Amino acid sequence: MENEALDTTVNLLFAEENESVLERIVDFLDELNPNIVPLASSTFQTLEMVFFATLIAFAIGFPLGIILNNTNKYGITPKPVLNQIMSRVIDILRSFPFVILMILLLPFTRLVLGTAIGTTATIIPLSLAAAPFVARITETALAEVDPGMIQAARAMGSTNTQIVWKVLIPEAMPSVISGITLTIINLVGYSAMAGTLGGGGLGDLAIRYGYQRFQTDVMMAAVIVIIVIVALVQFAGTRLCNKMLSKR
Repeated sequence: MENEALDTTVNLLFAEENESVLERIVDFLDELNPNIVPLASSTFQTLEMVFFATLIAFAIGFPLGIILNNTNKYGITPKPVLNQIMSRVIDILRSFPFVILMILLLPFTRLVLGTAIGTTATIIPLSLAAAPFVARITETALAEVDPGMIQAARAMGSTNTQIVWKVLIPEAMPSVISGITLTIINLVGYSAMAGTLGGGGLGDLAIRYGYQRFQTDVMMAAVIVIIVIVALVQFAGTRLCNKMLSKR
C-alpha cells in the first residue's frame, strides 16, 4: 500500500512538471479573475494589429510621400501630371471612413487571406487606411526642409538620389516620427472600431463582454488599456522626436 501511494505521488509530481508554465499562469489568472485572460489576449491582438499595420503603412506611404514631394512643381524632379494623379488617389483613400473602407475591402481580404475576420485579416484594411496619411505626413515633412540645404547639396555636385537620402530624409525625420506617432494613435482607435466587425482586439472585447453581456467593468478595463497604449505611444514618439532634434 505504501509503495502504491508513493508511486501515485511520484506520478502526480511528474504530471505537474510536464504541465507548461504558461498553462499554470493562465489557469491561475483565470481563477483569480475570469476576465483577465480575455483582456490580456485582446490587448496582445490590438498590439499585433497596430504593429504590423504600422510597418506596412510606412512601407507603402513613405515612398509615396517622397515621390509626391519630389514631383511637385517645387520638387527636385517636377512631374505635375504624375503628382496630380497620385494626389487625387491619395485624397480619395483618405476620405473613406474606416468602417466603410473595411467593409469594401472584405472581398479583397478574403481573396488574399482566405478569411475576412480575425486579427490577421484586420491588418490589411488598417494598413490601407493609414498608408495615405503616412504619405501626406512624409510629403509635408520633406517640404519643410530648408531649400538652401538642397541648393548647397546641388552646388557640391550631389545627385537627386543623394539629395533625397542624405539631405531631405535626415532633415525631415523628426517631423516624420511625430506624424507616425499620430498615425499609430489613430490605428489604435481604428483597431477598436474593427472589433465591431469581428476584427478581434480590445474593441471586440468591449462589444462582446461590456455591451452584449452588460459587464461594464470589462468595457472600462478595455478603455483604460487603450488610454495607456496611446499615452505610451505618444510618450515614446515625443522622446524619440526630441532626441533626433537635439542631435541636429
